[in-house]
Amino acid sequence: MNGIFIDDKRLGIRVPHLDKPWEDYSPNEQEAILLEWETIRGMIPDRIAALEREINKKQDALGEEHDFERSCQLNADIAELASIVNDLWIWYRISPHVSFEKEAAVKRKIR
Repeated sequence: MNGIFIDDKRLGIRVPHLDKPWEDYSPNEQEAILLEWETIRGMIPDRIAALEREINKKQDALGEEHDFERSCQLNADIAELASIVNDLWIWYRISPHVSFEKEAAVKRKIR
């Protein structure tokens, strides 16, 4: 689905980016978009698990760290990774057709 899904480097997944209102896509296009989203969505738990392992490593390092500045950096890293995990869970839990329709509605209001 070229143009529909864009890489989100922060999240490490592709996310939907509709260029027209949902209802302007044909039923076949909608089905293809939803199928692609379900494939992407299926990878989210693995991405979360990898981030949680990284968080755990940083927490272990933080427990052993004696340098204040390095401790602060580890805390910041942990907070950012936790924020990414939270955002991924949001993407995982949303209903694709409702979310895509809401995104399209928001874009129409902005235009």
